[in-house]
Amino acid sequence: MAGAGSVRPLPAPLQPPAILPRVSAVRIAPSILAADFADLGGAIGRAQEGGADLIHVDVMDGHFVPNITMGPVVVAAARRATSLPLDVHLMIEQPERYVEAFAEAGADIVHVHAEVAPHLHRLLQQVRESGVRVGLALNPLTPLAVLDDALPYLDVVLLMTVNPGFGGQEFIPASLERIAEVRELRNLRNPECLIEVDGGIARGTAPQVRAAGAQVLVAGSSIFGGHGSVADNIAALRAAAGS
Repeated sequence: MAGAGSVRPLPAPLQPPAILPRVSAVRIAPSILAADFADLGGAIGRAQEGGADLIHVDVMDGHFVPNITMGPVVVAAARRATSLPLDVHLMIEQPERYVEAFAEAGADIVHVHAEVAPHLHRLLQQVRESGVRVGLALNPLTPLAVLDDALPYLDVVLLMTVNPGFGGQEFIPASLERIAEVRELRNLRNPECLIEVDGGIARGTAPQVRAAGAQVLVAGSSIFGGHGSVADNIAALRAAAGS
Protein backbone atom coordinates (compact mmCIF):
# COMPACT_ATOMS: atom_id res chain seq x y z
CA MET A 1 0.00 0.00 0.00
CA ALA A 2 1.40 3.40 -0.98
CA GLY A 3 2.58 5.38 2.01
CA ALA A 4 1.98 2.50 4.42
CA GLY A 5 3.57 3.21 7.77
CA SER A 6 4.57 6.76 6.77
CA VAL A 7 2.00 8.55 8.92
CA ARG A 8 2.21 8.27 12.67
CA PRO A 9 -1.05 7.94 14.62
CA LEU A 10 -2.49 11.08 16.13
CA PRO A 11 -1.53 11.64 19.75
CA ALA A 12 -4.26 11.81 22.34
CA PRO A 13 -5.95 15.23 22.53
CA LEU A 14 -4.14 17.66 24.78
CA GLN A 15 -5.75 19.13 27.83
CA PRO A 16 -7.53 22.44 27.20
CA PRO A 17 -4.97 25.16 26.53
CA ALA A 18 -3.79 26.99 29.63
CA ILE A 19 -4.28 30.11 27.55
CA LEU A 20 -7.97 29.20 27.26
CA PRO A 21 -8.97 27.77 30.63
CA ARG A 22 -12.37 26.13 30.82
CA VAL A 23 -14.22 28.70 32.86
CA SER A 24 -17.73 30.01 32.53
CA ALA A 25 -16.68 33.39 31.18
CA VAL A 26 -16.89 34.00 27.45
CA ARG A 27 -13.67 34.72 25.57
CA ILE A 28 -13.53 37.69 23.20
CA ALA A 29 -11.26 37.41 20.16
CA PRO A 30 -11.01 40.69 18.21
CA SER A 31 -10.36 40.06 14.52
CA ILE A 32 -7.63 42.32 13.19
CA LEU A 33 -9.13 42.00 9.70
CA ALA A 34 -11.29 44.97 10.73
CA ALA A 35 -8.43 46.96 12.28
CA ASP A 36 -6.57 49.88 10.73
CA PHE A 37 -3.62 48.24 8.97
CA ALA A 38 -1.74 51.53 9.03
CA ASP A 39 -1.63 51.17 12.82
CA LEU A 40 -1.94 47.43 13.28
CA GLY A 41 0.38 47.22 16.27
CA GLY A 42 -1.52 50.01 17.99
CA ALA A 43 -4.86 48.34 17.28
CA ILE A 44 -3.63 45.06 18.74
CA GLY A 45 -2.27 46.88 21.79
CA ARG A 46 -5.59 48.62 22.36
CA ALA A 47 -7.40 45.29 22.10
CA GLN A 48 -5.11 43.75 24.70
CA GLU A 49 -5.41 46.73 27.03
CA GLY A 50 -9.16 46.73 26.45
CA GLY A 51 -9.63 43.23 27.81
CA ALA A 52 -9.41 40.92 24.79
CA ASP A 53 -8.68 37.25 25.51
CA LEU A 54 -7.17 36.36 22.13
CA ILE A 55 -6.23 38.09 18.89
CA HIS A 56 -7.87 36.55 15.83
CA VAL A 57 -5.95 36.57 12.54
CA ASP A 58 -7.85 35.85 9.31
CA VAL A 59 -5.59 34.42 6.60
CA MET A 60 -7.14 34.38 3.10
CA ASP A 61 -5.56 33.28 -0.16
CA GLY A 62 -7.90 34.53 -2.88
CA HIS A 63 -8.68 30.93 -3.88
CA PHE A 64 -10.58 29.23 -1.08
CA VAL A 65 -12.22 32.60 -0.35
CA PRO A 66 -12.52 35.65 -2.64
CA ASN A 67 -10.10 37.87 -0.75
CA ILE A 68 -6.39 38.09 0.04
CA THR A 69 -5.21 39.17 3.46
CA MET A 70 -2.31 38.25 5.75
CA GLY A 71 0.54 35.77 5.90
CA PRO A 72 3.15 34.59 8.38
CA VAL A 73 4.97 37.93 8.31
CA VAL A 74 1.90 39.68 9.70
CA VAL A 75 1.47 36.96 12.34
CA ALA A 76 5.09 37.48 13.37
CA ALA A 77 4.48 41.22 13.67
CA ALA A 78 1.34 40.60 15.72
CA ARG A 79 3.34 38.26 17.96
CA ARG A 80 5.72 41.14 18.74
CA ALA A 81 2.79 43.44 19.47
CA THR A 82 0.97 41.31 22.06
CA SER A 83 1.35 38.66 24.72
CA LEU A 84 -2.18 37.41 24.05
CA PRO A 85 -2.72 34.08 22.26
CA LEU A 86 -2.82 34.41 18.48
CA ASP A 87 -5.82 32.60 17.01
CA VAL A 88 -4.91 32.02 13.36
CA HIS A 89 -7.69 31.05 10.95
CA LEU A 90 -6.38 29.60 7.67
CA MET A 91 -8.99 30.21 4.98
CA ILE A 92 -6.65 28.83 2.35
CA GLU A 93 -6.17 25.92 0.00
CA GLN A 94 -3.38 23.46 0.73
CA PRO A 95 -2.94 24.56 4.35
CA GLU A 96 -0.46 21.73 4.86
CA ARG A 97 2.08 23.84 2.98
CA TYR A 98 1.93 26.65 5.53
CA VAL A 99 1.09 25.22 8.96
CA GLU A 100 4.69 25.17 10.15
CA ALA A 101 5.33 28.70 8.90
CA PHE A 102 2.44 30.08 10.93
CA ALA A 103 3.46 28.08 13.99
CA GLU A 104 6.99 29.42 13.73
CA ALA A 105 5.66 32.95 13.27
CA GLY A 106 3.99 32.76 16.68
CA ALA A 107 0.51 31.30 16.27
CA ASP A 108 -0.92 29.64 19.38
CA ILE A 109 -3.98 28.10 17.71
CA VAL A 110 -4.23 27.20 14.01
CA HIS A 111 -7.62 26.53 12.46
CA VAL A 112 -7.79 24.62 9.17
CA HIS A 113 -10.92 24.17 7.10
CA ALA A 114 -12.53 20.76 6.75
CA GLU A 115 -13.61 21.65 3.20
CA VAL A 116 -10.06 21.81 1.83
CA ALA A 117 -8.64 18.68 3.45
CA PRO A 118 -8.99 15.37 1.58
CA HIS A 119 -6.62 13.89 4.19
CA LEU A 120 -8.01 15.53 7.31
CA HIS A 121 -6.51 13.07 9.79
CA ARG A 122 -3.04 13.76 8.41
CA LEU A 123 -3.60 17.53 8.44
CA LEU A 124 -4.77 17.55 12.06
CA GLN A 125 -1.71 15.52 12.96
CA GLN A 126 0.50 18.05 11.23
CA VAL A 127 -1.04 20.95 13.13
CA ARG A 128 -0.61 19.12 16.43
CA GLU A 129 3.00 18.23 15.69
CA SER A 130 3.79 21.84 14.80
CA GLY A 131 3.36 22.64 18.49
CA VAL A 132 0.13 24.66 18.38
CA ARG A 133 -3.44 23.99 19.41
CA VAL A 134 -5.65 22.34 16.80
CA GLY A 135 -8.73 24.08 15.44
CA LEU A 136 -11.12 22.82 12.77
CA ALA A 137 -13.26 25.38 10.92
CA LEU A 138 -16.55 24.60 9.20
CA ASN A 139 -18.47 26.76 6.73
CA PRO A 140 -22.18 27.45 7.27
CA LEU A 141 -23.49 24.50 5.22
CA THR A 142 -20.69 22.02 5.83
CA PRO A 143 -22.25 18.88 7.36
CA LEU A 144 -21.45 18.51 11.03
CA ALA A 145 -20.93 14.77 10.56
CA VAL A 146 -17.21 15.40 10.03
CA LEU A 147 -16.99 16.16 13.76
CA ASP A 148 -18.09 12.64 14.70
CA ASP A 149 -14.58 11.41 14.06
CA ALA A 150 -12.59 14.64 14.24
CA LEU A 151 -13.70 15.97 17.64
CA PRO A 152 -11.44 13.77 19.79
CA TYR A 153 -8.41 15.32 18.08
CA LEU A 154 -9.43 18.98 18.43
CA ASP A 155 -8.88 21.76 20.91
CA VAL A 156 -11.32 24.14 19.21
CA VAL A 157 -14.19 23.89 16.72
CA LEU A 158 -14.63 27.11 14.76
CA LEU A 159 -18.10 27.51 13.29
CA MET A 160 -18.45 30.12 10.59
CA THR A 161 -21.66 32.07 11.13
CA VAL A 162 -21.24 33.92 7.82
CA ASN A 163 -19.79 32.78 4.52
CA PRO A 164 -16.03 33.29 4.85
CA GLY A 165 -14.09 35.83 2.84
CA PHE A 166 -15.10 39.29 4.01
CA GLY A 167 -15.71 41.12 7.26
CA GLY A 168 -18.86 43.03 8.12
CA GLN A 169 -21.37 40.40 6.97
CA GLU A 170 -24.71 39.68 8.61
CA PHE A 171 -25.05 36.75 10.96
CA ILE A 172 -26.79 33.65 9.51
CA PRO A 173 -29.64 32.81 11.95
CA ALA A 174 -29.55 29.08 11.16
CA SER A 175 -26.12 29.04 12.78
CA LEU A 176 -27.72 28.97 16.22
CA GLU A 177 -29.07 25.46 15.68
CA ARG A 178 -25.66 24.34 14.41
CA ILE A 179 -23.91 25.73 17.49
CA ALA A 180 -26.34 23.86 19.74
CA GLU A 181 -25.80 20.63 17.78
CA VAL A 182 -22.04 20.97 18.08
CA ARG A 183 -22.37 21.61 21.80
CA GLU A 184 -24.26 18.34 22.25
CA LEU A 185 -21.81 16.41 20.10
CA ARG A 186 -18.85 18.01 21.86
CA ASN A 187 -20.24 17.00 25.24
CA LEU A 188 -20.34 13.39 24.06
CA ARG A 189 -17.08 13.18 22.10
CA ASN A 190 -14.67 15.69 23.66
CA PRO A 191 -16.00 17.84 26.51
CA GLU A 192 -12.72 19.77 26.69
CA CYS A 193 -13.01 21.10 23.15
CA LEU A 194 -13.98 24.77 22.88
CA ILE A 195 -16.65 26.11 20.53
CA GLU A 196 -15.70 29.29 18.69
CA VAL A 197 -17.92 31.34 16.37
CA ASP A 198 -16.93 33.83 13.69
CA GLY A 199 -19.09 36.13 11.61
CA GLY A 200 -21.65 38.81 12.38
CA ILE A 201 -20.92 38.72 16.10
CA ALA A 202 -22.11 41.92 17.74
CA ARG A 203 -24.12 43.03 20.76
CA GLY A 204 -27.34 41.72 19.24
CA THR A 205 -26.07 38.26 18.31
CA ALA A 206 -23.64 37.68 21.19
CA PRO A 207 -26.29 36.60 23.71
CA GLN A 208 -27.83 34.23 21.16
CA VAL A 209 -24.63 32.42 20.24
CA ARG A 210 -23.60 32.30 23.88
CA ALA A 211 -26.91 30.71 24.87
CA ALA A 212 -26.51 28.17 22.06
CA GLY A 213 -23.14 27.10 23.43
CA ALA A 214 -20.41 29.31 21.95
CA GLN A 215 -17.46 30.01 24.25
CA VAL A 216 -15.11 32.05 22.07
CA LEU A 217 -16.58 35.00 20.13
CA VAL A 218 -14.66 36.41 17.18
CA ALA A 219 -15.65 39.97 16.36
CA GLY A 220 -14.10 42.49 14.02
CA SER A 221 -16.34 45.31 12.89
CA SER A 222 -18.19 45.53 16.20
CA ILE A 223 -14.89 46.03 18.05
CA PHE A 224 -12.64 47.98 15.69
CA GLY A 225 -15.39 49.64 13.69
CA GLY A 226 -17.77 50.52 16.50
CA HIS A 227 -18.59 54.02 17.67
CA GLY A 228 -16.90 53.64 21.05
CA SER A 229 -13.34 52.85 21.97
CA VAL A 230 -11.97 49.36 21.46
CA ALA A 231 -12.10 48.81 25.23
CA ASP A 232 -15.70 50.00 25.42
CA ASN A 233 -16.73 47.80 22.50
CA ILE A 234 -15.08 44.73 24.02
CA ALA A 235 -16.75 45.41 27.37
CA ALA A 236 -20.13 45.90 25.69
CA LEU A 237 -19.80 42.67 23.73
CA ARG A 238 -18.79 40.75 26.85
CA ALA A 239 -21.71 42.21 28.78
CA ALA A 240 -24.11 41.35 25.97
CA ALA A 241 -22.85 37.77 26.05
CA GLY A 242 -23.72 37.61 29.71
CA SER A 243 -20.33 37.45 31.40
